[in-house]
Amino acid sequence: MLPVLVVYTGIVTILVGLVALIRPIRWLRLAPRKRGVALVIAGAALVAVGMALPSAQVRVAAPASRLDEYMPAYQFSEVHRIRVNASPARVYRAIKEVTADDIRFFRVLTAIRRFGRRGPESILNAPERLPILDVATRTTFVTLADDPAREIVVGTVVMAPPNTLAGPPRTPEAYRAVTGPGFALATMNFLIVPNDSESTILSTETRVHATDGAAQRRFARYWRLIYPGSALIRRSWLRAIRRRASA
Repeated sequence: MLPVLVVYTGIVTILVGLVALIRPIRWLRLAPRKRGVALVIAGAALVAVGMALPSAQVRVAAPASRLDEYMPAYQFSEVHRIRVNASPARVYRAIKEVTADDIRFFRVLTAIRRFGRRGPESILNAPERLPILDVATRTTFVTLADDPAREIVVGTVVMAPPNTLAGPPRTPEAYRAVTGPGFALATMNFLIVPNDSESTILSTETRVHATDGAAQRRFARYWRLIYPGSALIRRSWLRAIRRRASA
């Protein structure tokens, strides 16, 4: 989170500096335009530092979930949780049924991610009224584990050297076999944990493992830019599941 915070502090500083160049911000005591230039330079420096900060390697000591089995080591991750007033079975069914249109801001944020281009059908360009997980697993993701009313795990290759893959892995074995320099693999789960007789704790975690230092540095620049939008999508996704499960 620290690198993301540094990068976005730098971006905000650059924006304030650009505004100060166009129109002096007197209430911030930024009347002289040269201070705007100084802010732009300082913001750019913060962005560069944030992008260059190393990513720590995390390794799971004792697997406690199917996600741990498929990605025990990773450098990037995010976790989100929500309480749902429904049984594990209903939550599991809702995970399977939620569509892209159920997820608030999904289409806006994914359009930004693909720079407005339509492109082929994928999780970033999902058809209307189709379950989003179905779209994901028939395009670029592979189902790694599906334990009813407990956990769903999917994975995809998010970065690969040119001409190394004929297509996305279609089996868990093929996914495990993706090795070598230049790759980054993303694994995501939905974990369902009974809370009490009337509610369930639903979480989603995304982990990314880069296979070498160069891939890690390259993916870090991408991750630190898209992280806020990615987090917003996942929180909205959990709320969409809660609405459907509680209906």
